[in-house]
Amino acid sequence: MKPSWKEVAEALTASGEVFELYEDKVWGRSCKVFRNTPLSLRELYASTRSDKTFITYEDERYTFEETYQMSCRIAQIIKEKYGIKKGDRVAISMRNLPEWVFTFNAITSIGAIAVGMNALWQSNEMKFGLDDCGACLLFSDQERINRLEPFWAEISIDVIAIRSTKLLKGIVSLDNLLEAQPACPMPDQIINPDDRAMILYTSGSTGKSKGAVSSHRNILSALFSWSLQAKIRSHIEQESVAEVQNQDNQPATLLAVPLFHATGCLAIMLQSYNAQRKMVCMYKWDTIEAVRLIEEEKISGFNGPATMSGDLVAAATSSGRNLSSLQSVGGGGSSRSSKQVQNIAATFENAMPSTGWGMTETNSVGTGIGGEDYLKHPNSVGICHAALEMRVVEKGKVIQAGEAGELQIKGASIVEGYWRQPEATKEAFDGDWLRTGDIGYIDTEGYVYIVDRIKDLIIRGGENISTAEVESAINEHNSVLEVSVYALPDERYGEDVGATIYSEGSLDSKELRVYLGSRIAQFKVPRHIEITDKPLPRLASGKIDKRDLKMKATKRILEQDPPLDREGV
Repeated sequence: MKPSWKEVAEALTASGEVFELYEDKVWGRSCKVFRNTPLSLRELYASTRSDKTFITYEDERYTFEETYQMSCRIAQIIKEKYGIKKGDRVAISMRNLPEWVFTFNAITSIGAIAVGMNALWQSNEMKFGLDDCGACLLFSDQERINRLEPFWAEISIDVIAIRSTKLLKGIVSLDNLLEAQPACPMPDQIINPDDRAMILYTSGSTGKSKGAVSSHRNILSALFSWSLQAKIRSHIEQESVAEVQNQDNQPATLLAVPLFHATGCLAIMLQSYNAQRKMVCMYKWDTIEAVRLIEEEKISGFNGPATMSGDLVAAATSSGRNLSSLQSVGGGGSSRSSKQVQNIAATFENAMPSTGWGMTETNSVGTGIGGEDYLKHPNSVGICHAALEMRVVEKGKVIQAGEAGELQIKGASIVEGYWRQPEATKEAFDGDWLRTGDIGYIDTEGYVYIVDRIKDLIIRGGENISTAEVESAINEHNSVLEVSVYALPDERYGEDVGATIYSEGSLDSKELRVYLGSRIAQFKVPRHIEITDKPLPRLASGKIDKRDLKMKATKRILEQDPPLDREGV
């Protein structure tokens, strides 16, 4: 008889065990804390140096040792040449290039705070992020540097260009800096577990993105939590699971999601250190390229939103590629249909589906489920991680199993709060508990189900979109009198952006999309636009009746073929 999840978790987290947990406070909030995590990311990088391949990108390959040595040189450059010190914010804005990893590691190894900026942001969004975090240095690839040109005269920070082809005045190429910097040890720096390490931006229901601040302890707790979950699962199944190192081949993962998201940065990149896992980087998502890489690089684990795993299932049946190395097809970030769960198990020779729930504010950890368990509970996001605690609250009271309310969570991986936004931070917490903004319930067996959201957010293929931010951008157009933005169902992305606009002028949806494309990231631009010459319906409170507009728009798209998707999204 298989041991229960609870029995195994209690045994593995007991006193004296590697995953021992004890009660303490993190950011003044009571929670379970791992006793044996590294003290800092700096310690993690140094303790996992090896000659195993870590990063592959096109024809480039870097071992864990080579990655460490490159990070040492960059750390020396930014400390000595640019004066970066503990607590300074250093921004990273680029695609999934090896330099993203090198610079992140260098920044966090000397006590500075790495700011992962959304690479899809347009010019004004980039400027907002740099101003908001107070960055004193930016690492950026050419595409992002080009977007900064309109604001270049207003930007007073240093910029180091990655793989540059055209340098604006005052920008220095990283390649040139590295030519002048020989091999060196990592610069000395004392880093404490609760020192800030990272800021990742997350969309909120109020409009502008907020910077979620994580400490070294927060991040390392998340990494240990994933390792613990894998250990629990392997004990229960009494067999090897994906990413456990008793295979002939080195574990390998495909980095198809952005490194500026918590999933890409933590669950894939940083967790690869503990697993000594090869990480194969994709510049952007391409299904044909993905199946080629899975076959040639012997990828064992894949993690991406339902959009990508759906593409992968379709390509697997038509490509003729040998994908037998694949052991796990994970998900998260957007809902996955029960049909897709079954299709993953049926399509791949050795791979089983898995998923989980997490937030930027939890450092991507929360719940998890996989294998036969997921096939039996395809609508669940899994069981709460052993190092975390979850509860359901309705009208200020904790409610019983099976009853729906707001999911709240606490643990050592939960962020400090939002950068320079004390009121937003205060609103995000209920005592020790993070308010998730998700409506759900926990059944009697501990399985968590998400049924709705409190926050007015759209989750499109794993990207969070604030309806308030999109409404604000649309309202800037001179021909717009009123606007309401809402989520609409979409077979590929889970949800997409819809908008109903009141205009008395000659507003054209195509022209509006072009207008918005220079102001907000392309994935935020509404795919479905309804323009009317009548004021939008309102509730007795005076607010626009968004629910009515959403219902009518949903009915319209179900009754007709949806418009073609935007090019390049």
